[in-house]
Amino acid sequence: MRRVYESFTAGSKKEAELLAAQFQMEKSSTSAKRRTETADMTLTEAIDAYIESRETLDRSPTTIQEYRCTQKYGFQDLMDMKLSEFDETLLQRAINAEACRPAVGRSKGKTISAKRLKNEWGLISSVLKKYRKDLIYSVELPPTVERVPDLLPAETVLRIIKGTEIELAVLLAAWLSFSMSEVRGLTKSKSISQDGNYIRIAEVMVTVNGKSVRKDIGKNKYRNRTHRIPPYIKSLIDQVPGDILVPFTSATLYFRWIKLLDDNQLPHMTFHDLRHLNASVMALLRIPDKYAQERGGWKSDKIMKRVYTQTFAEERERVDDTIDEYFGNILDGKEQKKKELSEQIQKVLDNADPDNWQDALLDFMQHEMQHKKNKSLVFTRLL
Repeated sequence: MRRVYESFTAGSKKEAELLAAQFQMEKSSTSAKRRTETADMTLTEAIDAYIESRETLDRSPTTIQEYRCTQKYGFQDLMDMKLSEFDETLLQRAINAEACRPAVGRSKGKTISAKRLKNEWGLISSVLKKYRKDLIYSVELPPTVERVPDLLPAETVLRIIKGTEIELAVLLAAWLSFSMSEVRGLTKSKSISQDGNYIRIAEVMVTVNGKSVRKDIGKNKYRNRTHRIPPYIKSLIDQVPGDILVPFTSATLYFRWIKLLDDNQLPHMTFHDLRHLNASVMALLRIPDKYAQERGGWKSDKIMKRVYTQTFAEERERVDDTIDEYFGNILDGKEQKKKELSEQIQKVLDNADPDNWQDALLDFMQHEMQHKKNKSLVFTRLL
């Protein structure tokens, strides 16, 4: 912090010292008055003041909505108490009580998650830091458990969505690693390049107080990424009649995705888990971390410093080819054929004489080649 000095000029040294003392007393009195005023605020009043100060900094509307949600549902025993009444013991008891609060919505019947509690406490601690700078405390939060989603195989996802009204939305998430807000924000006019070969995140669509809000994400540079459009996805985009690629609300998109899983008797995974699926596919294909992080828009020091200047280097083109080939093979059924052939070869090896396994494998491959040749001849005759 920069130290600020005030100078005083008077007829004598004693008069200057008196002016300086008076100034210091007035300054201390003003500071004390300000501390008293803020300490007399209730927690909910302090949250109002904090939100007002954040809004002037162009805080995201979804962040403000989250603050209001905490103010309405979280730490209700503290909301009407004055900040001057807070101490370490009171805060820890409030945290312990909050950890037992019943959850609502899809988690009804359970208590709120440790992650939810951590987010709520983040607001409370920020408010205290701003308006009770004198309060010294140390509290303990429940440990957060990292969620490990159960992912469906990519083959299963692509099979059940083919031809459905949410096929494009799911492919944009699972293939190109776009989040729901990014998928909903895509438009032909702003997201598709002039040559029609690239797609970029220019805007996102979020839900605030039940209404869809389109916003620019220029400040979050690591999410403003560009991908080459795979031919299959391009064909789906060309079939979209309007400018908005996925004209669904977040609730509609989510529930249609869940209904699709239910209709196919499959376990639930969230729409956001499709990004996890994409990350898993990239790990399976051994895509280098640099390019995996870039495609997914995950923040790191390397991305912040260098990645945007190398988006479509020669290596990145090969990465795109590898991923596009993988998903394209699934759509063409080639991935399933590879799996079946691998199982057949393993069966031949399991049943073969250990001393003559090479001959057995050779006979099998010759049989497969002759089978393909016969199919080709039949196809030719049909033509």
